[in-house]
Amino acid sequence: MSTYLITGGAGFFGSILKKELLEKGHKCVVLDLCPDQDSHQNLNSIQGDIRDKELVEKIFRENQFDAVFHLAAMLAHDQKKIENLWTSNVDGTEIIADACVKHGVSKLIFTSSNCLWAKNFDTPVTEDETPDPIEIYGKSKLEGERILFSKKDKLNSIIFRCPTIMDEGRLGLLGILFEFVDEGRKLWMVGDGSNRYQFIYAKDLANACKLALNYNETEVFNIGSDNVKSFNEVYGYVLEHSDSKSKLAHFPKWFIIPCMKIASKLGISPLGPYQYKMIASTFVFDTSKIKEKLGFMPTKTNEEMLLRAYEFYHQNRKAIENRKNVSAHNEVAKMGVIRLLKWIS
Repeated sequence: MSTYLITGGAGFFGSILKKELLEKGHKCVVLDLCPDQDSHQNLNSIQGDIRDKELVEKIFRENQFDAVFHLAAMLAHDQKKIENLWTSNVDGTEIIADACVKHGVSKLIFTSSNCLWAKNFDTPVTEDETPDPIEIYGKSKLEGERILFSKKDKLNSIIFRCPTIMDEGRLGLLGILFEFVDEGRKLWMVGDGSNRYQFIYAKDLANACKLALNYNETEVFNIGSDNVKSFNEVYGYVLEHSDSKSKLAHFPKWFIIPCMKIASKLGISPLGPYQYKMIASTFVFDTSKIKEKLGFMPTKTNEEMLLRAYEFYHQNRKAIENRKNVSAHNEVAKMGVIRLLKWIS
């Protein structure tokens, strides 16, 4: 039996990883700003902030961790005071990493992001591509990576650059899409819908996290699904396999992208610079490295994941709408100006 610390363990992905580790008989300590809805004889859930050095020190002093899964992160559309995002994602990462070094924890698994870029790529993106984030969330994740690499002589950090993590229960900005599907509204895309954007199945990412426990170097790995289809095909699959009356619709890029940019600057849209730049772009990770070095293989395609997530929303919509004090990915993002689009769809 091993003991693991999971920061962000009450969140969407953290809860999935936590349950898998508990099912294997391991002990888990969760540190999260949000209250943990789960209970287990081998689970100790602590509601607190990774920026609280005294609390972090106490947790490490009272436990002997075999590894740390550092999943906690604030999102740009979830925080009115943007400086909280930077201090949490950057300072918090350094506090956790320093605690690992001080208390002899040799391994940390960190979830980074594809938000390190915000442009179209014609070919799959490798780990050697130089990051160039354009907004604070991507910049904070890149700085978190740099902090971990600066400690590579004392701490083995396995960094997963993740696209959108998908499974039943995943909401956030996707919750807006699901509401359109559930009500039979038009599904608007930017451009002709031929672009491709990769997801990662949450249970596949959890499997990668467990595989990383046997890897003893500081390394960056891209992760994602295989056989990534266009948005037209992925959305079409969801509509074909559900009872939705929604139809696909398309906005010309030259018109809608400037509108989204203005709405973002005015603070009336949940879509930030990354989202409105990438919503009509193609971005797919090359995952050959993680397959070779960790033996990772994805099990679900984008369309299967999205349908699974939508069906959960459809079956649990009332309960979802009544949720309070949960992480950003466990609730539907505020629509803002998008609600006007819903009314005319």
